[in-house]
Amino acid sequence: MKTLVIGPSWVGDMMMSQSLYRTIKANNPHAEIDVMAPAWCRPLLDRMPEVNQALAMPLGHGALELGERRRLGIALRKEAYQQAFVLPNSFKSALVPFFASIPKRTGWRGEMRFGLLNDIRKLDKDAFPLMVQRYAALGYEALKINSANDLPKPILWPRLAVNQTEITAVSASFALTGERPIVGFCPGAEFGPAKRWPHYHYATLASMLIEAGYQIVLFGSAKDHAAGEDIRQALSPAAVDFCLNIAGKTSLDQAVVLIAACQAIVTNDSGLMHVAAALNKPLVALYGPSSPDFTPPLSEQARVIRLITGYHKVRKGDAAEGYHQSLIDIQPTQVFSELQQLLAAKKELECGF
Repeated sequence: MKTLVIGPSWVGDMMMSQSLYRTIKANNPHAEIDVMAPAWCRPLLDRMPEVNQALAMPLGHGALELGERRRLGIALRKEAYQQAFVLPNSFKSALVPFFASIPKRTGWRGEMRFGLLNDIRKLDKDAFPLMVQRYAALGYEALKINSANDLPKPILWPRLAVNQTEITAVSASFALTGERPIVGFCPGAEFGPAKRWPHYHYATLASMLIEAGYQIVLFGSAKDHAAGEDIRQALSPAAVDFCLNIAGKTSLDQAVVLIAACQAIVTNDSGLMHVAAALNKPLVALYGPSSPDFTPPLSEQARVIRLITGYHKVRKGDAAEGYHQSLIDIQPTQVFSELQQLLAAKKELECGF
């Protein structure tokens, strides 16, 4: 069955959408899945074995451009897709499959999409509390899955494919020689410092890990580079040589490969957190005002540290430098302890104990 998926536009959401692709393939191994998404998603989609090809969505996030969507849809008619899955909830995201005349168009009801979708599902948020459950549920007939409890267990979590040859080559290009095992930090966050663990806590943790024999690598986009430099500047002269800030200096694909090279990851609630989880890395995820109840890291090797409950819709922290007090209160010693436990468990597993 030829299948078109209209994918999401955020790193974390794109990673979680792989659970749908894995579900489709589990139900029908001969399914051919194409995913239309922003061009930057391609490095992630190329590492998902279930995806046949990534199709670039040329329109910017938020742009309606009805005529262009109609042109895109008509151009896709020759592909003879049998089913489309529309993952974003917006009206405009359902237009391309409609104009492509795809016979079955599946998605949650979302934003006034009657007619555009003809296999339309009404979402009960309490019945499907996790985003990954909502994605996976679309891979089954509507009448069979009424809640997350009806989904086959376990849900097929995202898993990215990276090989050792790639790790060796990309590590060498960033002068990561392997003399020290790497712990990666992802200190950025999409909405600024309110969702970031303070740089001085990252620096304290980095010092502890460097003293224990590790190399620290800081990941993120160009706008996260300054946060990485704040961490480096808080280190001693002796420690700073073992902390490499490559935020904004890698492609997304290089970042994926280098995260795969890490022994463990410490991260805020971010898109790269979901990448690390999909690589099955030992992972400590630090949450403050945002909640892990909807989009937690999907890995048995992940540990979440959060000191408050509920969801807090904040975009600005309530403490110095914009940090949120709930993240300030997470101490580096607690994170170090969690890391030690995860790394010890990983070592035992590798040794077959």
